[in-house]
Amino acid sequence: MRIPEHLYQTIKSVHGEKGEQWLEGFDRLLLDCEEKWGMTVEMPSPFVLSFNFVAPVVMRDGTRAVLKLGVPSREIRTELAALRLYDGRGSVRLLAEDEERGALLIERVEPGLTLAESELGDEARTLAAAEVMRRLAVPAPDGGEFPSVADWAAGLARLRQRHGGGTGPLPERVVGRAEEVFRRLLDGGRPLLLLHGDLHHGNILSSGHGEPGWLAIDPKGVVGEAEYGTIPLLLNQLPPKGQLEVIRRRVELLCGALGLDHARTLAWGFAHAVLSTAWCDEDGVGDIPAALERASWFEQLLDELQ
Repeated sequence: MRIPEHLYQTIKSVHGEKGEQWLEGFDRLLLDCEEKWGMTVEMPSPFVLSFNFVAPVVMRDGTRAVLKLGVPSREIRTELAALRLYDGRGSVRLLAEDEERGALLIERVEPGLTLAESELGDEARTLAAAEVMRRLAVPAPDGGEFPSVADWAAGLARLRQRHGGGTGPLPERVVGRAEEVFRRLLDGGRPLLLLHGDLHHGNILSSGHGEPGWLAIDPKGVVGEAEYGTIPLLLNQLPPKGQLEVIRRRVELLCGALGLDHARTLAWGFAHAVLSTAWCDEDGVGDIPAALERASWFEQLLDELQ
């Protein structure tokens, strides 16, 4: 079984030598999972593969599930821990796991259309996502198992380390402002939640199980305030024109539905968009000019508000 070339190259780029070793052992890992969990992988996989191998499987009793395989890392561990903690409340259920080898067997959501694929308009999609966020609102656990937003923000310090104190392909002014925004917001003393960390339209699937009919997949698991958890949704599925108006309306809807602070949401959006640009530089994956443009949208909306 072959891993698609784009996924193969991404794993090598992100994980280096560890990724290459994992790729060499991929066939053995897949066979071991089939034997241990009594399942058959359906190929080719219909799922979009970005950083991990994900494929539908059928269990011996006919149950349909999803197998996810990734290079063992903190991100895999925190996804497992988040799924355990959510326990099906607003998210898919974890059926089995092999944390040491980066393997997850997950509930298969039916019919499984993403929020991006739904026929709903943008406002209805935003409100559906708000309901998922409400169901996922779990207080941050003790023990430091999950990274915090402050941990993520250290990506800007790493950017400067890579570029001798400078900011490389990112404008110094933009990075400096993002650093200041992170410092201010992280000092806010606000209640902390276990956030999904990547809750965008492609990670919310339609479910036939009761209401509200949508479940989250692929949590990263990060500790932060509720406003920060909205950012991936704000940045996803934007039209080719009029992005500012769409983001502005989404912020209004999410803040109204969830009781969030408007200015903090926009400020987090700007800081996170700049951080995402730094990650593009770090991982060698992604479009830096496009990421900077997204940061500029939040900066403009924030400046208008002030």
